[in-house]
Amino acid sequence: MNAERTNTANSSPARARSARRGGAALAALTLAGLAGLTAAPAAQGAEGAERTEGAATRPAVAHRADRGALLDVTPVADLSRAEVAAFLRKGEFGTETVRYGVRAYRLTYRTVDTEGRPTTATGLFVLPRTDSGTRRHRAFDLVSDAHGTMVHRDYAPSVAEDSGRLSPYLHAAAGKAVAAPDYLGLGKGPGVHPYMDARSAVTASEDMLRASRTAAQREGRTLSGDLYLTGFSQGGQVTMALAREADRGLAGFTLRAVAPVSGPHDLSGEEFPALFDGRVNDTSAVFYLSYFLVAQNRLHPIYKDPSDVFRAPYADRIERLFDGGHTEEEVLPALPETLKELLTPAFHERMQQPTGGLKEALAANDGFCDWKPAAPVRLYAARGDTDVPIQNARNCASALAAHGVRAPVLDQGGVTHMQSVGKAAPKIARWFARVGS
Repeated sequence: MNAERTNTANSSPARARSARRGGAALAALTLAGLAGLTAAPAAQGAEGAERTEGAATRPAVAHRADRGALLDVTPVADLSRAEVAAFLRKGEFGTETVRYGVRAYRLTYRTVDTEGRPTTATGLFVLPRTDSGTRRHRAFDLVSDAHGTMVHRDYAPSVAEDSGRLSPYLHAAAGKAVAAPDYLGLGKGPGVHPYMDARSAVTASEDMLRASRTAAQREGRTLSGDLYLTGFSQGGQVTMALAREADRGLAGFTLRAVAPVSGPHDLSGEEFPALFDGRVNDTSAVFYLSYFLVAQNRLHPIYKDPSDVFRAPYADRIERLFDGGHTEEEVLPALPETLKELLTPAFHERMQQPTGGLKEALAANDGFCDWKPAAPVRLYAARGDTDVPIQNARNCASALAAHGVRAPVLDQGGVTHMQSVGKAAPKIARWFARVGS
């Protein structure tokens, strides 16, 4: 689910590495640094204590006339073709589809929060640098590119020129405009990120499409109305959830193709069992589950107090670790090495047969392959992935097949989670070009 995490066996050196920083060793957190995390639990803990199992489900998101209204455009990058290629090579992405340089902008736009109330979000909008002749005035197809798991808000695509920009730059350099939403609570948007909440990721993504149309017009460009969806890891889930909204028109765009990469498409049947049976490596299992439980407890009544779920000393620090202000380099050393060390025995057992708010959270974020898309779908994954096992994609393909849709699972081989997108993205760019030709 995470675009920036290491994907190695669980050892002390492995836990002190970050794929985001090229695998450089990290300094361990000092006791003084941890002291700030072991104070009273974050405010959400008290808020959760007032709720009970079986709380009312979240209200439907009403359409607001101002959703997607563009509030601000900030230029954030201007790269030549050679600079784009160098950036992609550094991130271990293929460069064979690079034809243009890119110009990138941070968009701030209106959207709705997890309860359907007005808020704002940010995202990265990227255009090919086609400045000469009539090419400047041609209409661009649009790619919606959904990023993977991020814990610090400043790692979002619109803020950091980091791994979250690899795929957006690649697709723009291939000749398409790209809308890469930060999601709620990441980038420059307010609040905390509702991690793995597909519904809010869909509204933020759809409203980013609206904002992108306006931004293109401001830059003297035109969008064709044809839309292509892709996303990696957590963004793979978002991709399929967003595609399911295509029947409503997706902000007036026509969906042409769908290509998620290494997405957790089957949380209940595959991804969560894999966290406990060893198919997901221990470091990632602890990280993902901690983030999921803290974020989802803000939306579903999973626990009243962190100590109901997490063992000491982690119960006293866990909500602060996932407040959007801590990096992976800070979070990883503050977590235990295994789920048995993280979870109380009672909750560890409950995870095997989810009930109440936990069951609600899983149900709300599952099943996005159980429908019949009109646009073609290709599912990219890797048999070597120990963050999101390839069976997630196979189960998605089976669900689509039950509706008469053939969605091939394209195995990227015995590579890591992050390497899977580096291998898949250029292939997706070529496929999108063929679909649009």
